[in-house]
Amino acid sequence: MALQVTGGVGCCCPPGSARRLPQAAALCRPPRAVVSGATRVVEEDEGKVRLGGSGVAVTKLGIGAWSWGDTTYWNDSEWDDRRLREAQDAFDASIDNGMTFFDTAEVYGTALMGAVNSETLLGGFIKERQQKDQIEVSVATKFAALPWRFGRGSVLSALKKSLDRLGLASVELYQLHWPGIWGNEGYLDGLADAYEQGLVKAVGVSNYNEKRLRDAHARLKKRGVPLAANQVNYSLIYRTPELNGVKAACDELGITLIAYSPIAQGVLTGKYTPENPPTGPRANTYTPEFLAKLQPLMNRIKEIGASYGKSPTQVSLNWLTCQGNVVPIPGAKNASQAKEFAGALGWSLTGDEVEELRTLAREIKGIRMPIEES
Repeated sequence: MALQVTGGVGCCCPPGSARRLPQAAALCRPPRAVVSGATRVVEEDEGKVRLGGSGVAVTKLGIGAWSWGDTTYWNDSEWDDRRLREAQDAFDASIDNGMTFFDTAEVYGTALMGAVNSETLLGGFIKERQQKDQIEVSVATKFAALPWRFGRGSVLSALKKSLDRLGLASVELYQLHWPGIWGNEGYLDGLADAYEQGLVKAVGVSNYNEKRLRDAHARLKKRGVPLAANQVNYSLIYRTPELNGVKAACDELGITLIAYSPIAQGVLTGKYTPENPPTGPRANTYTPEFLAKLQPLMNRIKEIGASYGKSPTQVSLNWLTCQGNVVPIPGAKNASQAKEFAGALGWSLTGDEVEELRTLAREIKGIRMPIEES
């Protein structure tokens, strides 16, 4: 029997409304989001949301597979059997807890320093699980806009290699990982070609600013291909998509915003403090000074979470789902993390709480991602 995904949260209750009673939550849930009178942004269906104007519906919370096999940013520069088992446990726990949307990329776990390609790992996890259960999994992967790749044919070539690694005939979503130095129009044509050939069920972009997003939407529209998603860095403490027009453009054009680093690479879990900062590359951004400024916000997140019986991680993810038209994809390195992420669904912060946290987060400065300004 195919896995049935239920539950989830569409958005938050308005200020002052009841927040814990299921009846009140049902009453305060708004109708399906619409833009300009007709354009449907998301459509709820058995705990799923539709990606933009495509025919693809995914779970309201996905799982990012950036860390799987990686040795350059995650895993303390080492990939071993223990980490492999933990990643597979994270995959299985995600499925068991109703999260069946997985995001990977051809460059995750590139063949450096003992790394293993994330697509290869994900494909293996899917195959092994399908030998035990009849499951439905949605896969998103990405094309790397490397300077030596030219034209639409490079997109199709890279996609076919990704499909081989995944062991799949097609994927639900194929995205341009970042804007290329040149050749972006050709890359978009390649996405449309892949869509028309049935190799992908939906297409998207990633790290696109508002202008690039609108241009991509217009070019694909001429081919009759909907731009389903823009995957960008978005969290309570990194709200650039709200400030640079990307979130508003996604809502206007009917493009789903997929939020990567939705718990700020673990910083919003409450695990890190000025005395215990993260190690590795993250230490360059999340310094003890930054973490000291973060503490008032973290304290309030913990207080709100306690009133719901939820962790800071779950509060932070729920805050994102409350923005509407957003699918967070936190990275799960083990089963415990995956299970915790699932607890972000099925309940909702109030509108007052959402705005209070946003106000506190405005005091947090110092995070920049230049790729979105290109």
